[in-house]
Amino acid sequence: MEIVLNGMKFGIVLAFLVGPVFFTIIQTSIERGFLKGALVSIGVSISDMLYVAICYLGLFQFLNDPKFRTNMAYMGGAILILFGSYHLLVKSRKAHFITVKTATETSSFKYFLKGFIINGVSPMVIIFWIGTLSVATVDMGYTRGLELFIFFAALLCTVLATDLLKAFLADKLRLLITHRFLVIMNVIVGICLIIFGARLLLTASTVLQAIH
Repeated sequence: MEIVLNGMKFGIVLAFLVGPVFFTIIQTSIERGFLKGALVSIGVSISDMLYVAICYLGLFQFLNDPKFRTNMAYMGGAILILFGSYHLLVKSRKAHFITVKTATETSSFKYFLKGFIINGVSPMVIIFWIGTLSVATVDMGYTRGLELFIFFAALLCTVLATDLLKAFLADKLRLLITHRFLVIMNVIVGICLIIFGARLLLTASTVLQAIH
């Protein structure tokens, strides 16, 4: 249950990242209806699952090596702090409603594909998931396959659930998305990511001291 709650907690932070995916879900739902917005959300979720699998399969054989975990913790902590700083110092100043061109296709599969591609083409996505894997393995101590599966399943289900909620409440959310709202969201998300990153760096220092 603790693993599930930790996954949900991190998923909630991720759900409030305001970017192209956020606006695409909102606008698609407003212009094409909830079901089309839900398909975009599912496409995004499948893309995230793929990236998580790539990160895990590429690194799992090293996760029990203390030195590798320490290096990964430093890298992951730096990634999260940089992401957090970007949201706190850059995006919060430039926050504004970005108009994203909504898909005009009638094929439902193309809406799914749109969500998959918009989320998947950003190189920052896989870097972010490496940072998240670092938090799960080093800071939270989840090194076994089942633990990581439960953590990421809870995280990804939380993100998908919030994306579907965004699609359902699209009209109301559109009225809330003001400059002030975006500034507040970017500040909150930035602070949370910096805290996660700082904790990870502290954990890495502790592990490094234990090794020596």
